[in-house]
Amino acid sequence: MSENTDVSAVTANPFFEASPLILNYPQFDLIQTGHYLPAFECGMAEQLAEVEAIASQGESPDFENTIIALELSGQLLDRVSRVFFSMSSAHTNDEIRSLQQQLAPQLAAHSDAILLNRALFARIQTLFDQRQELALEPEALRLLEKYHLDFVRAGAALTESDQDRMREINAEMATLQTQFSQNVLSEVNDLAIVVDSEEEMAGLDEALKQAASEEAAERDLPGKYVIPLLNTSGQPALASLQNRGIRQRIYETSLSRGSRGGDFDNREVLSKVLSLRAERSALLGFENHAEFILANQTAQTVEAVNKRLAELAAPAVVNVRREANDLQALIESEGNDFQLAAW
Repeated sequence: MSENTDVSAVTANPFFEASPLILNYPQFDLIQTGHYLPAFECGMAEQLAEVEAIASQGESPDFENTIIALELSGQLLDRVSRVFFSMSSAHTNDEIRSLQQQLAPQLAAHSDAILLNRALFARIQTLFDQRQELALEPEALRLLEKYHLDFVRAGAALTESDQDRMREINAEMATLQTQFSQNVLSEVNDLAIVVDSEEEMAGLDEALKQAASEEAAERDLPGKYVIPLLNTSGQPALASLQNRGIRQRIYETSLSRGSRGGDFDNREVLSKVLSLRAERSALLGFENHAEFILANQTAQTVEAVNKRLAELAAPAVVNVRREANDLQALIESEGNDFQLAAW
């Protein structure tokens, strides 16, 4: 536990016990931001102790004392992680964002401490090699095979020196990916569309107009309307706003996120992530990141994906062009003289 952890926050921490609510729903009325860090710290320490007990036990590995034991480990960490990452993506604040940056490399190191544990992997490998003689139910066999695959894909079978590099890569990627996500969210908040008049809001539902007016008031813009962007390329307001100029502003602003310069530009962050992904893939024996990802997916190979895309591309283009022509004809039939555009 860190020196900055508030002891009172630990003793009254709702994460330290399973929630008594139905289906163990989190007790959001009791959870405070100060509860997260001590719960994460204790949760990681608790799971590492559980994993060490599994890896170092004297008994020969079997499904119960290795795979089931792993399944049951880390329950405190699971409880706090589910709530924290839900809140960080849906209802965040400066304190949570700062904590997310702090935790990213720690959680990556925690995951590596388990997935790169050589003694633990030896037990899983033994079970995997004996899987046909274990008389496991299909679900149990699938779980064993999934554990083995996850450990191998994490680098459990690498040399110690390569594992050390894998840990460095994972820590750096965790920090960069957190920064990327936070930049996206900050950019969304920074690029809200300010509309000057109610006339320009024509087509929007009255409730949405009211919400836009209230958002403007909160930003000290009385008499105006603010349309926040959602974390998607397409924005819901595009379907109902009648003002073509406002729709164009929303669409172009939405697409500019992360690449317009400024504090939240993600191009350099993304470049670093891609470089690290390529290095990780090479360490694991894959030609590139796409090959690494697809090896664990239904398609399995880059060639299969490219073949499917090639089959779909030509008819898709034909359909798009036909629909675009139909829409342009509709525009002109209504007496308009503008060209069809994405907004």
